[in-house]
Amino acid sequence: MSLSLEGAGAILLPPEPGLRFLRHDRASALRLEPGSVSIDDGRIEAIEPDASAGVRFDASGCTVVPGLVDCHTHLPFVGWRAVEYAAKVSGASYEELARSGSGIAASARALREATDEEVLTQARGLADEMLRHGTTTFECKSGYGLTREAEIRLLNLAMELGELIPQSITSTALLAHAVPAGLTAGEWMETVGEMVPELAAETDVSALDIYVESIAFDNDALLRMGELAEENGLALRAHVEQFACHRSIRPALEANARSVDHLACIHPDDLAPLAESECAAVFLPGAEFLGAEEKAPARELADAGAICVLATDANPGTSPVVSLPLIAGLAVRMYGWTPLEALLALTLNAAYTLDLSDEIGTIEPGKRADLVVLDGPVEHMPYRFGHNPVVAVIVDGHLAWVRDDAAERMIR
Repeated sequence: MSLSLEGAGAILLPPEPGLRFLRHDRASALRLEPGSVSIDDGRIEAIEPDASAGVRFDASGCTVVPGLVDCHTHLPFVGWRAVEYAAKVSGASYEELARSGSGIAASARALREATDEEVLTQARGLADEMLRHGTTTFECKSGYGLTREAEIRLLNLAMELGELIPQSITSTALLAHAVPAGLTAGEWMETVGEMVPELAAETDVSALDIYVESIAFDNDALLRMGELAEENGLALRAHVEQFACHRSIRPALEANARSVDHLACIHPDDLAPLAESECAAVFLPGAEFLGAEEKAPARELADAGAICVLATDANPGTSPVVSLPLIAGLAVRMYGWTPLEALLALTLNAAYTLDLSDEIGTIEPGKRADLVVLDGPVEHMPYRFGHNPVVAVIVDGHLAWVRDDAAERMIR
């Protein structure tokens, strides 16, 4: 299929071709230039119009940006935990709820009681909502299984989900999310060690993940997860410094982690080592805002030149959010970021976190044609908080969604 997005008010372009990531202190080097984008056979062909394209889309007054990438979600899951949210608003802490059987354990129970069809139905609905808000690629995590069989089931369901939706997905095995009842953390890590080679061989998992927290796992387990990732050719992700400082940054860097996520309680002495590394700093402002958590030092890390990333942390407990434009609005307000910084964190740097920046994340000839058309200037995404600015979404060169009031912009 050939497609031409014509006469855009602005196109978000990288400062130079072939970037794997852009450190955040260079975010202002992103370019916004008027023009057009031509697409053929699922690839960006040129930054110019194509009068012979099979479908032409009038993008006048709009901004064209790379498809948004959500590199931290907990899909697929089933059910919600609204009662838990009400308890948190009333003063209950995450740790109190977790120790009472809520939290991750509640989602694991819901998964056990649900059929595969029920899990996929909810996940497809959320993926559709994500598409309408501009997400063209997202990560799926396991982690709500808490048994060998259930974790494998979740990863298989993620593969099935990927076949049912227009977006691209990646799968991460969050095998150390919570300590299963009746086991110690060490005993469960032994089981994890036995599982990883099987998962690497039989599923499309691309990364391992671990949650370091007082109610979960420690830095020794983080280092062990790093060994398992290296032995099996997988990337390492890590949930760290969310509710308390455990000094997990240096172990994560030692283990060659691709990203460290949350960072609300990162120690000041760990800012510089993280900023100087090629490990992405993934911020989850939805969880911080809805959970009344500490605010991550995202401004400081951005100024220090870290590879900064935003994601929804979409999950039924701490961040039941799937809209990346909403996350951009939170980041700009909470962190003091510019709109361009937020877009960088949702595009190229998020793609890098999933090891996909050779394919997506910027608008360059030869890259996969995953694009989003916004209904106004970039500044309106965070400014018009709660408004969905997405007019059209192109995935793999195809118009995957067009807003009802924009149908007349298509010329066939």
